[in-house]
Amino acid sequence: MSKLDGNERWKTKMLLTDHVQEYEEKQEIEVPRRITVEERTMVRDFILLPYLDTMVNKSLREIELSGSILQRASIIAGQAIQQRIMNDTHRLQKELKQRNIRVVLDEQEEFLVYYKIFYRGYQERFGLTRDVMRTEISLRLTKYTAELAESLQDKIKPRI
Repeated sequence: MSKLDGNERWKTKMLLTDHVQEYEEKQEIEVPRRITVEERTMVRDFILLPYLDTMVNKSLREIELSGSILQRASIIAGQAIQQRIMNDTHRLQKELKQRNIRVVLDEQEEFLVYYKIFYRGYQERFGLTRDVMRTEISLRLTKYTAELAESLQDKIKPRI
């Protein structure tokens, strides 16, 4: 803050355009750069993927204990989905690190989970409700299952 800030007399004085541009550039630099929507989506996915991995892992253990005749096929499909989850997690982790974004668990309440996002020297609190998490996990699992089914369809050609 300079000595002239807050002094109303100086607001009416003329400034050279060079000084105006320099002042505006300085003001732009000082304004904190907010986290983008794309980065926020990446953070959300990065938070949800470990939960999804845990759910798939639990389902795989349940399938192993079942006596189903398609047990082996279900386990292979589950492991393929789990591999995709791990690949996406590593990709997001690498991308967030490259963008200098770090995510840390803050606190858990009854229906909310809060995380702290550290980005480019700033900090933000990010919360997810359990209902939103369930919905997003369900959508993501549906997507992984559809991709697996599509890749299997490509390999299996109908016989005519």
